[in-house]
Amino acid sequence: MHQLTYELKQLADTYREGSYATQHNRRHMLMQMGEQLVAAGYKHLHAGELKGRHVQALLAQWTAQGLSPDTIRNRLAVLRWWATKVQKVAILPKDNASYGLPRRQTVAWVSKARDLPPDTLSQVRDRYVRMSLQLQRAFGLRREEAIKIHPVPADQGTRLVLKGSWTKGGRPREIPIRTAAQRALLDQAKALAKRGALIPAHKSYVAQLHRYEHWTRQAGLSHLHGLRHAYAQDRFLELAGFPCPAMGGPSRAHLTPEQREADYDARVIISGELGHSREAITAAYLGR
Repeated sequence: MHQLTYELKQLADTYREGSYATQHNRRHMLMQMGEQLVAAGYKHLHAGELKGRHVQALLAQWTAQGLSPDTIRNRLAVLRWWATKVQKVAILPKDNASYGLPRRQTVAWVSKARDLPPDTLSQVRDRYVRMSLQLQRAFGLRREEAIKIHPVPADQGTRLVLKGSWTKGGRPREIPIRTAAQRALLDQAKALAKRGALIPAHKSYVAQLHRYEHWTRQAGLSHLHGLRHAYAQDRFLELAGFPCPAMGGPSRAHLTPEQREADYDARVIISGELGHSREAITAAYLGR
């Protein structure tokens, strides 16, 4: 391991901020940046010597790789974290528009929903990963939640109760168990996990996260946050009685007063079930 890559690994391990998944992704991205800078010729660079030219070198590589604007934005966020920790925050502008990146889309104009076709799901050979994916789709769980969840204590009959230690931001929440399909899946999850999480007894969360990433990649599954979008859109149709704009339903401007009330009430419920605190966030899942 090159010195810069090692220093960035140490930096990530020193400042353990955010969830385990966040820490893991940040560490991975930082080490990747170290390798990319070494490949660009900065063989003697130290983590504390970050400068604007190093940022430009990384951006040039990411652009040449054809990475999407969202991926580059995510990497710039980690790069800013690095710059902050070594007291070089001024080298990066706060606005990504300076790099020619469009603003992040916060309203879904088209559906980003993803599903799990049986023939594709069957290619995921790890049964714990396969179950986590199914729980993501059935209950709108985040990836980390679907791995850390303990199905036996979470099952409270008519409600799936998530502990704060499993969720983003440590916010506990409840999700209704509404359908026979959800009940059957949850019973399967309990039989698999016994009284533990959807992680084999001999593995850590990080190790199981690696397994998740490996098997979803092998099966050609990507953009799996879209499983939450699918849950939200199905739930909206059930609650409001008409499809959301992202699924071709009417926009807010074309709703009757009664529909507007139903639209708002459905969004408040869905926001809570997804683990958000604001109705406005549902625009990213449902459109507006």
